[in-house]
Amino acid sequence: MLYKILFRPILFAFNPEFIHDRIIQLLKFCFYLPGFGQLFRFFYAVEDKRLEKNLFGILFKNPVGLAAGFDKNAKVFNEFASLGFGFVEIGTVTPLPQVGNKKPRLFRLKKDQAIINRMGFNNDGVDVIAKRLKKRYANIIVGGNIGKNKITDNKCASSDYKICLEKIAPYVDYLVLNISSPNTPGLVELQNKSDLKLLLSEVQKINKKKYNKPILIKISPDLNFFQIDHILDLVSEFKISGIIATNTSSKRESLISNKSDIEAKGVGGLSGKPLFTRSKQIVSYISKKSGGTLPLIAVGGIMKASDAVEMLNAGASLVQIYTGFIYSGPSLVKDINTKLLNS
Repeated sequence: MLYKILFRPILFAFNPEFIHDRIIQLLKFCFYLPGFGQLFRFFYAVEDKRLEKNLFGILFKNPVGLAAGFDKNAKVFNEFASLGFGFVEIGTVTPLPQVGNKKPRLFRLKKDQAIINRMGFNNDGVDVIAKRLKKRYANIIVGGNIGKNKITDNKCASSDYKICLEKIAPYVDYLVLNISSPNTPGLVELQNKSDLKLLLSEVQKINKKKYNKPILIKISPDLNFFQIDHILDLVSEFKISGIIATNTSSKRESLISNKSDIEAKGVGGLSGKPLFTRSKQIVSYISKKSGGTLPLIAVGGIMKASDAVEMLNAGASLVQIYTGFIYSGPSLVKDINTKLLNS
C-alpha cells in the first residue's frame, strides 16, 4: 500500500525506460551497502518449504518468478533473490549486442494497468551477459531467455539460438527460446510448425549432447488453439521441458484507455492486466490438452495475489510477474507466497 500511495506516483512521473534504468542502478548501489540484503529479505521474503516446487529436475524455493525483460542484461539477478523471488529469468539475450528500437519505446496505460513496449531485444550481447552470469552468488534459480538478432534472417535463426545456448547454458538452470516477441521483425513466424521444427531440432541436438538443460519455449497470447496444437506436437516430439504462456500481445483488446492515447503509443507488445484472461485461457487449454503433465509457467496480467492463485489452479506450475511488479510493487511477491500458504 505504501508503494502505491507514496513511491509509485513519484516513479510514474518519469519516463518509463529512464526510471527503469535508474532503479537497476539504485539496486546495485544499495546492495553494496552492508545489511541491505538482509533488510530486503526481512520485508519481502517468505521462507517455507511448503512453497517449494520441483520442476524438470530443478527445486524452486517458491513458485514466483521475475519474467524476462526486467533484468535484460543480468545486472541484478543476485539482488532479486532478496526480494523474495523463487527464480529470475534474464534476457532476452542475442548473440551480438544491439541497441533495440528507436526511443521512446516504453509506455504506460495507467487506466488499464498495462504497458506497451517495443524495445526490440536491446541487450549487451551474449558474451558480456555470460560473464555476469558467472558471478552468481545468490541462492536463486536463474533462467536464460534467448533470441535472435534483428539482422538475422529467419532461415538462419537457429544459428543465433545455438550461439546463445552454447555461451550461457553453463551458467543458467534452464533456457527459454523466445519465439514470440512482436518487436523483432519476423520473430513470431518461428512459431509456425515448419520453422519451429527446424529450430527445436537444431537446438536440442546441441543441448542433449553437451548440456542437457531444460529447454522451454515462450509463446504468444495471439495464437489460436489450432496453432497451439501444432506447437504441442513439436514439444512432445523434441522433448521440450515446458512452455511459458504467454508473451506480450500485438492486439489492443479490452482496453479502457482513451483510443487516441492508445494509438499515440504506436505498435508494440501489450502487457499487464488486459492479458490475464487470455493468458489463463491458454494455460488452462494446454494443461487439459497435455493431461496436466507438461510444466507451464504462467505470465501475463498477474497483478495481485489472487491472480497468481487462479493461474496455478488453471494448470500452471509456476508464475512470473513483470507489469504487476511495476504497478503493485515488490510486496506482490510476498503477497502471492503468503496467499498460497493460507489457501
